Amino acid sequence: MLIGYARVSSQDQNPQLQHDALEKAGCEKIFTEKASGAQRDRPQLLAALEYMRAGDTLVVWKLDRLARSLKQLIETVEALEQRETGFKSLTEAIDTTTPGGKLVFHIFAALAEFERGIIRERTHAGLAAARARGRTGGRPPALSPEDVAVARALLRDPEITMEQVAGRLGCSPSTLYRHFPGGRSIIAG
Repeated sequence: MLIGYARVSSQDQNPQLQHDALEKAGCEKIFTEKASGAQRDRPQLLAALEYMRAGDTLVVWKLDRLARSLKQLIETVEALEQRETGFKSLTEAIDTTTPGGKLVFHIFAALAEFERGIIRERTHAGLAAARARGRTGGRPPALSPEDVAVARALLRDPEITMEQVAGRLGCSPSTLYRHFPGGRSIIAG
């Protein structure tokens, strides 16, 4: 059975073009979503996946209707494959139920893995070069040692709250609590 999945990004967009293409392709049931592709929680996609049985094929009008990134697409299609279901994209003419379609999809997956490896390599090389020049990575601390000393002095006064000290230092109370996990109780009088 062919199961269609149509998605538009916003409430004012019309999924009719996708519906027409999915019906023409022979989809017996179509699930429609009005949600951003970046949104992970897509109830209609989950409903379509739950509805599918072994041997069924999930059909989309275009690859970007299913996933926002190549990584997300590969993960979704691999999950379909584990459930013994297929995947078909009408616009890109990809059909994982055929040997040729599987080949094309696995080439996509291999290219994505290669790209991730290259990015990882560049990142490690960049960090090593920065360390060699004496730079360390990470975000600079929100409070300098002087700020911590000022906070400590202010917190010795029981009339001043953590929120007031945070306001004076221009940071959030949670930043102060990171430096003073027990609040003023850890500050020795």
